[in-house]
Amino acid sequence: MHRRIAPAALTLTAVIAVTGCGGAAPGDSSTQPGANSSSAPAATATAAKTYSNEDLTSIVSGLKDAQGQSLTVVPAAQIDQGLIAARELLKTAVITPKACAVLADNNSQVPEGSTYAAGASLAAKAKTATIVTVFAVKDAAVMAEQFGKSDGAVGICSTFTVELEGQKITSEMKPIETDVQADRSLGALTVQTLPTGQKQAMVTVTGVKGTLAATAVKSGAVNAVTAASAPELVQLVNAALAAG
Repeated sequence: MHRRIAPAALTLTAVIAVTGCGGAAPGDSSTQPGANSSSAPAATATAAKTYSNEDLTSIVSGLKDAQGQSLTVVPAAQIDQGLIAARELLKTAVITPKACAVLADNNSQVPEGSTYAAGASLAAKAKTATIVTVFAVKDAAVMAEQFGKSDGAVGICSTFTVELEGQKITSEMKPIETDVQADRSLGALTVQTLPTGQKQAMVTVTGVKGTLAATAVKSGAVNAVTAASAPELVQLVNAALAAG
């Protein structure tokens, strides 16, 4: 049963998390009080660094989940398949409010020359999945743009729906305060109501340093995945960024 969770969870990550789930949101240090120009030289210096898929795979393979088990690395080709499938689905999806469509658009479009790797961890007893995606671009400005595009949409997307082939999923998204060691960061708890009425929850934590972004997502039942799951995801994101 749990072996079948990984592809679905990875596809979810590819669609909504690979570029940070919608852009600069609460926790983005560029908009928080106390942010100052002293961080600019560091960001400029980081912008020159590039990463191959192999570099990012090495970062992911060195990560451990909250239970201390190593993540299972997922090939970039599998992420590519998820992105292709997501783009096809989005062609016919109806997203309400329309402004929230930018969240999906941003996260299904990967800038040219990007590199990425992902790893999965499954908790059999809790029936949860944790996915970490590490994503890099050649220019830090491109990463900032990916975040910035959705900045205006976040405020009106606390509740939105996605309708596809007559099936509707309603999502409620709430920001979570996180302590990510990054230039920009965000945390969010999303509860989805499926067409069957069943609910599932997802906590997302993202951090960006220059050209490198790391996103950790934990998904499962609403009683198994809560805002209290955020700290373990913060540790994963911080570890990934530190390794870069």
